[in-house]
Amino acid sequence: MIEIKGLSKRFNDHMVLDSLDLKIETGETKVIIGRSGCGKSVLLKHIVGLLIPDSGTVLVDGQDVSKLDEKRMNQLHMKIGLVFQGGALFDSLSVWENVGFVLREYSTLKEKEIRERVKEALSLVNLYDVEDKMPSELSGGMKKRVSLARALCVRPQIILYDEPTTGVDPITADAINVLIDELHDKLKVTAIVVTHDMRSAYKVADKIAMLYNGKIIAEGTPDEIRYTHDSIVHQFITGAAHGPITANLKTQQI
Repeated sequence: MIEIKGLSKRFNDHMVLDSLDLKIETGETKVIIGRSGCGKSVLLKHIVGLLIPDSGTVLVDGQDVSKLDEKRMNQLHMKIGLVFQGGALFDSLSVWENVGFVLREYSTLKEKEIRERVKEALSLVNLYDVEDKMPSELSGGMKKRVSLARALCVRPQIILYDEPTTGVDPITADAINVLIDELHDKLKVTAIVVTHDMRSAYKVADKIAMLYNGKIIAEGTPDEIRYTHDSIVHQFITGAAHGPITANLKTQQI
């Protein structure tokens, strides 16, 4: 479903992605782990065409994203649901207006049909009778689920999750993980989950890939990553203060 070949992206003198290769099979949930600022969200932005590669290609369903015209890009966006890290809800719009926003902007559906799709998407994330509420009336966990419902409203083939459990308590985080799993089983979507929450990674992933210094340095099943012999991956997943990652940072600073 998604194939990334030799993807490089530099911001000024900082190389964020360096000839990165990655494949996500149809129906797979691939979790991408790595430190904050390592380029995980930058990778997602390339997949949806918000950033253009310096070199390399991003193929989504066989299409080179960087070569799509506006019409075909809009068609691609109707296949992809993006769940933003902070929810990214419009404060001045109600829940139903937020969830139905993409359909109102880019589809030819009538208002009644959009309302029905919004209700359907909200029911998938176990939210009921909240259509007329404003974001300020919602808890952090409810905002996350409304953001997910907005992604589901277009009935996507692909869902991209950017740090879905950040900023919520452990119980709410686990509820979100369960929801990601349920949606994967129910809708058979292809998913990429970007996170540094290892509990979440182990729970939802079919495969886990670690991004480090602009490249994917390890990839495997949750158990293969959990019991890795790679010292860099081991330091990250265990959260150890001392190890090759921090040693490399000190060397770079010198």
